[in-house]
Amino acid sequence: MHSDVVASRSADPRDSRDSRESRNGTPHLDAVSLAIIEQLQEDGRRPYAAIGKAVGLSEAAVRQRVQKLLDQGVMQIVAVTDPLTVGFRRQAMVGVNVEGDVESVADALSAMSECEYVVMTAGSFDLMVEIVCEDDDHLLDVINKRMRAIPGVRSTESFVYLKLKKQTYMWGTR
Repeated sequence: MHSDVVASRSADPRDSRDSRESRNGTPHLDAVSLAIIEQLQEDGRRPYAAIGKAVGLSEAAVRQRVQKLLDQGVMQIVAVTDPLTVGFRRQAMVGVNVEGDVESVADALSAMSECEYVVMTAGSFDLMVEIVCEDDDHLLDVINKRMRAIPGVRSTESFVYLKLKKQTYMWGTR
């Protein structure tokens, strides 16, 4: 999902110009598209007919808009699991300092299945990487043998999660 979504209000909520692109290439989303996204954030399995009733569109119009939002990469519809309940007992955020090309290191980390988020940052670290592992041995293997072996990785600093207090996916519409 994009956190840089800009809302543009249309005079007619049925206006088909729901997601034109702005000058910087990010989609402008009208109030109806944002309302559809909110409906799906509350329940990703909500029927299109129910969403249509809530936002004032037909089921077919909602289906079209959802497909367009998916095609544009504005949103994804996925099942979010609790890592602990599916056998992944160790999570960590790893700060990575890079020598040379940050993007090539980010691409290599993105290819690792344990890396859930890879974010290029400004500040103390060049990259922040969220890792989900089965246990401490798995985490050690990922950091010590795989991450640090990537050409350009100068150093890492690990922040092991003790307890996750809040995790939401509601950004982008409010």
